[in-house]
Amino acid sequence: MKLDLRPLLAGERLLVFDYELPLEVDPEDTSSFLYGVSFPSPMKVSGEITNTAGYMRMTLTMSVNYQTECARCLKPVGGCFTLDLEKTVASRDMLSDPFDNKYDDYAIIEDGFLDMDEPLREQIEMEFPVRFLCKEDCLGLCPKCGHDLNTGDCGCSKKEIDPRLASLGPLLAKLKEEENK
Repeated sequence: MKLDLRPLLAGERLLVFDYELPLEVDPEDTSSFLYGVSFPSPMKVSGEITNTAGYMRMTLTMSVNYQTECARCLKPVGGCFTLDLEKTVASRDMLSDPFDNKYDDYAIIEDGFLDMDEPLREQIEMEFPVRFLCKEDCLGLCPKCGHDLNTGDCGCSKKEIDPRLASLGPLLAKLKEEENK
């Protein structure tokens, strides 16, 4: 969505906005930070831009429902992710070098319009958690048999022998046998 800021640039003091932004994530794109996450409904964006004697400040709230799986036991996990954002709004010609990284905190006006969609998608990718758990103390899956340890013990041996030291096993057994004689 492109917001028309020409009224603010002409002297109005307040612009209120409220809209929905669809988030399409390619489920096959393993390089994406949002890999394995689906968004069943569009992101809701609401906020305002205030003009105080030429200084414009944008405050907004975005929220989106998500569905993914637990990072430990692979059970479905869902919820609502909410993010509050504040940025200074400035036109490109007001900034000395608008392509410099220190200007990432600005929302840039071009030809009297503010493009909201791409910066908000980027913000969601930066702020969205990398992993989710079904519960804080999730025990996960057994690495040997794949049993969900949240439902009970699977009976697999918990004792692991380091494969690099496994060849010493017969020698230790022989020493114990001689010690018992």
